[in-house]
Amino acid sequence: VQLQASGGGLVQPGGSLRLSCAASINIFSIRIMGWYRQAPGKQRDLVAMITSGGSTNYADSARGRFTISRDNVNDTVYLQLNSLKPEDTAVYYCTVVSGGVQYWGRGTKVTVSS
Repeated sequence: VQLQASGGGLVQPGGSLRLSCAASINIFSIRIMGWYRQAPGKQRDLVAMITSGGSTNYADSARGRFTISRDNVNDTVYLQLNSLKPEDTAVYYCTVVSGGVQYWGRGTKVTVSS
C-alpha cells in the first residue's frame, strides 16, 4: 500500500488548507484511515481518523476546526484545515490500517506563520 499526501504549504494564521492522501489501493473496505502530525522535536500525534462507516474522531486540538473525509471512488482521504494557528505547524502524515498492518505516507508539511 502506498500513500501519497499533498496539499501542505505556508499559510497565515486563520487561513485554510486542504490536505489530500491518495492510496494505491481501493479504500472502500479499509476500516480505518487517519491523519497524524509531528511538530519539530515532538512525537507524532493523532489528528483525526475516519472509519469505513464514516464515523470520525478528532484530537481535542482539531475538533471544530479540522474535518476528515474519504472518497471511496477516488481512493483518497482528505483533511480540511480551517482557522489555522501557528501551533498547527507540523508535518502531516496520512495512515491506513489494512490487513492488520498500518501504512504511512511520507507526509506533507504545513507551516502557519505571518
